[in-house]
Amino acid sequence: MTAEKIIAQGAEAVLVHKDKFLIKKRVKKGYRHPLIDAALRKSRTRKESRILDKAGSIITVPTVSDVDEQKFNITMDFIPGKKISEWLDKFPLKDSLKICEEIGGKIGLMHKADIIHGDLTTSNMILHENKVWIIDFGLGFISTRNEDKAVDLHLMKQALESKHFLHWQEYFKKIIEGYKIYDKSETVLKQFEKVEERGRYKRKMHK
Repeated sequence: MTAEKIIAQGAEAVLVHKDKFLIKKRVKKGYRHPLIDAALRKSRTRKESRILDKAGSIITVPTVSDVDEQKFNITMDFIPGKKISEWLDKFPLKDSLKICEEIGGKIGLMHKADIIHGDLTTSNMILHENKVWIIDFGLGFISTRNEDKAVDLHLMKQALESKHFLHWQEYFKKIIEGYKIYDKSETVLKQFEKVEERGRYKRKMHK
């Protein structure tokens, strides 16, 4: 048995790698009332584990093996592999485009199941066993609203623009191609255009 190793520390949680597992430990917030803090961490732990379970029935995500609502921990499979944020631009372009199409397909399947990821970036995707694995559903929720699905796509586009600016347009085009596996994709994409337009208007107003 190996020792626990902290591999990431964010505002909401600490990620610990131990053996074949990843333990997500939601951290206490000193600025919140202790009872409110405990209730929030408990509800977020429960919600994330349920979304992971639901997503795991349709796409490749870490499998949850234990949920401790008293310690606010989720234990799941550790997914080794290449973080797509670090590798997408290093692959031959045709391989990168194939990966993007797979990403789009997985987003489409999530949205078909009304799962909103809430933080779609290539930093939350791992290439393992020639498959794209989606990780970190900490901001995820369930919604039937086209607006929420459109915002998910908008976040993905923004992430590509900032992290993969050389090929982001080609990448996003392939993601949208893959996304069309979702039978209501056209409706969401119309809403996506409205979300994009609002973003352009806000940028124009702040110039």
